[in-house]
Order: sequence, then structure tokens, then C-alpha cells
Amino acid sequence: MTKKLMAEFFGTFWLVLGGCGSAVLAAGVADVGIGWLGVSLAFGLTVLTMAYAVGHISGGHFNPAVTLGLVMGGRHDAKELVPYWVAQVAGAIVAGFVLYVIAMGAAGAEGVGGFASNGYGAASPQGYSMIAGLVTEIVMTAFFLIIILGATSSGAPEGFAPIAIGLGLTLIHLISIPVTNTSVNPARSTGVAFFAEGPALGQLWLFWVAPLVGAALGAIIWKAMTTTDD
Repeated sequence: MTKKLMAEFFGTFWLVLGGCGSAVLAAGVADVGIGWLGVSLAFGLTVLTMAYAVGHISGGHFNPAVTLGLVMGGRHDAKELVPYWVAQVAGAIVAGFVLYVIAMGAAGAEGVGGFASNGYGAASPQGYSMIAGLVTEIVMTAFFLIIILGATSSGAPEGFAPIAIGLGLTLIHLISIPVTNTSVNPARSTGVAFFAEGPALGQLWLFWVAPLVGAALGAIIWKAMTTTDD
């Protein structure tokens, strides 16, 4: 169990450092910035790389919503749910702190601004409403779980699940960064919210509620349409 929790801690750490780090440090650099496309790829690559690196140890969740969905889908032991959540959130917060230290080391840095946090209303990259954010996060997380459950099922080609999951997360970011800055992961949202300026902490509830609801919905849909238990 200790090894599983270590894998989830470091996997989530890498997801937040790589994904949010690309947004904070590289997305907005004039002329050479990677933009939303680059950030989307960064998030997908963090999951893909760590799924191959430590997925065989813990299952490679790196996300409380994914753990819940896998428990509901009959793929993970329910007694490990809370320990996994603790490890994932801890990894995300430590990554947020490391990223904060790096960001504040820039010449002339006076603050970190939104710090790749998730939000709605004025905190949405394109000013989308709370309802739009709620619907987006529920739907995107539901499809993320369908992708995960399908790609790791017994009928799927072996060895390719991390690629499908990583590219799935990339697509999700391409769709939803303008709406909420894309969460689909309560740990990712929590890890940067503690260091962000603005309403990130006050709006954090949505980025727990919506991904968890979406994950449960995705597991229910998958179980309803699949013909096997695995």
C-alpha cells in the first residue's frame, strides 16, 4: 500500500507540475509561448508518461475523480479510495508549492496571478458562467472515465491504454480550457488554488463536485453499455 500511495503522490505531482507548470511558465511567453495547444499536450503527456512509469504500481489514477470512477466501475478496491485521495491531493499541493517557488523566481515577479487555477465567471478564461463550467466539468470527466474504463478493459489492445488516456486528456483540455481552464481533477485544482491570486479557493467546490459527479456518471454509463465486468 505504501508503494501505491507513493506512486499516486509522485504521479499527481508530475501532472500538476507538468501541466500547470506549462501554463504558468511557458504558455504566455511572447512569440515563443506554447499557448493553449501546448498546455493541452502537456497535461496529456504527464498522464501518458506517468501511467507507463508507475501505472503498474498503483493503477495510475493521479486524480480523485478517476479513483472514484474506477471504484464504482468495479476496477478498484473501495477501501483504498480515501488513502488514494490523500496521496493525490498531497502530491498536487507539493507540486503547487514547487511551481510557486519557481514562478516567483522570475525577474520582476510580484505575484503569480491566477496561477493556472480553475474558475468560472470572471475567473473563466473566456468568462463562462458557473452553469457552463459545471456542465463542462461533469461531461468532460464522464467521458474521461469512459475512455479510461474502455482503454483498460480486457477487450482493448494491450499496452496502449496510457496513449489513449493521455490523448483523451489532451482533447478534453482542447475543448474546455476556454471554459474553466480545465480541471476534471479535484487534486489538480486544489494544488494550485492554495497559491493562486483571485477567487480560486472560493470556487474550488465546483471543481470537486463536478468531476466527482462526472466520474460516477461515466462509470455508470460504461457499466450499462459494456458486456463484460472488466
